[in-house]
Amino acid sequence: MDTRYLQSFVAVVEYGSFAEAARRLGLTPAAIAARVKALEEHLDTPLVKRAGRTVLPTQSGLRILHKATAVVRDVRDLSAVAHDDSLLGELRLGVSSSALTGLLPPILERLYAAHPRLKIFVEPGTSSHLYRRIVSGDLDAGIIVAPQFAIPKAFAWQLLAEERFIVLAPRAMAHRDAHDLLASEPFIRYDRGMWGGMVADRYLHEHNIVPQERLEIDALNAIATMVDRGIGVSLVPDWTPPWPEGLSVARIPLPGRAPVRQVGFLWSSRGPHAALSRAFLASGVTHAAGGKRA
Repeated sequence: MDTRYLQSFVAVVEYGSFAEAARRLGLTPAAIAARVKALEEHLDTPLVKRAGRTVLPTQSGLRILHKATAVVRDVRDLSAVAHDDSLLGELRLGVSSSALTGLLPPILERLYAAHPRLKIFVEPGTSSHLYRRIVSGDLDAGIIVAPQFAIPKAFAWQLLAEERFIVLAPRAMAHRDAHDLLASEPFIRYDRGMWGGMVADRYLHEHNIVPQERLEIDALNAIATMVDRGIGVSLVPDWTPPWPEGLSVARIPLPGRAPVRQVGFLWSSRGPHAALSRAFLASGVTHAAGGKRA
């Protein structure tokens, strides 16, 4: 069996379409469809089906998906072993949305300076989603917001950044008290479904602040842009730059001891790619110690 057929099948299931799988693998949709068809003929069973515009696995496809994914990953690792004997395999890394442009680029800069042949696959997403992917073994590691619960003993956690919560307000309100702004101005809430949003919500409850809610969203850059447009104020972590350009906003500190959003590196210390994770972490810790913050 040609393992490229398995790779195409896994990609179609992961991305939900032949077109997107083709784009990711650098092939045509017809080539991807032909590979999946050949695999179905080899196994003598249909593996995917269409549901509207989405392609879904059949029951047979679901039964082989986990092993097919493992085979594809092992083949990737063999390729890496053949070409680089220092760090083996491909690191599958989850990265939370705000860390994609803030923390990740300088870490990669240091990492590739030391290991230019290292291969990394990056999956963006929310911290809660990526956490589940890491714990299930679908990803090797991730840069995520600290979970609001205990991490399983098989996994390790290293703090990379602490982002203190602030009130974000239009520049004209810079002179006003943080709590007064939260209580009296229209409020843009950082999504309570996110771990950072939970921290903000807990702070409001602890200080008996009932905001005048206007909307709730999980997108820090979007929140900053909306504040700049005068849509409201928000309680957010002072996240690692870059921020959207050209904003006229004020970062107003909270009185007393402000809560922080911890962002760190979660990885399986006993996993097959632990060495890759440790190499990535070494660059991350070096960056954090350097205090590179715009």
